[in-house]
Amino acid sequence: MSEKFRNPLPTIDIIIELAGGAIVLIERKNPPHGWALPGGFVDYGESLENAARREAQEETSLEVKLIEQFYAYSDPTRDARHHTISTVFIATAAGTPRGADDAKRAQAFVETSLPSPLVFDHARILRDYFLFKRTGRRPRP
Repeated sequence: MSEKFRNPLPTIDIIIELAGGAIVLIERKNPPHGWALPGGFVDYGESLENAARREAQEETSLEVKLIEQFYAYSDPTRDARHHTISTVFIATAAGTPRGADDAKRAQAFVETSLPSPLVFDHARILRDYFLFKRTGRRPRP
């Protein structure tokens, strides 16, 4: 009897903080179209941290300093294309974000002016993040 294993795919997302409380979001070139946190798939042989730095550079043209691992999101429906598990990092950067790679645009936003639509489960991630920034409370399993 032969079984084909299907495992979730590891991904990362990065909340990049800029001076003044703004965060960086990207407008995606590829489906699903909309706005998202910078991020992507972890390459084989790559650490989560290196994947986060690589994806941030590729999509926003910013070199980031990872501050902390925020939370892991694993709802099987978070990405309609695949079952993914995303480890979300908080990072800082200086400079002006510029969209590159599979990001049409990269732009800074504050909580009160987030763009629409936000794809995947990124609206939830950002709600959790802004609550954390106000209260220090992290999401709970």
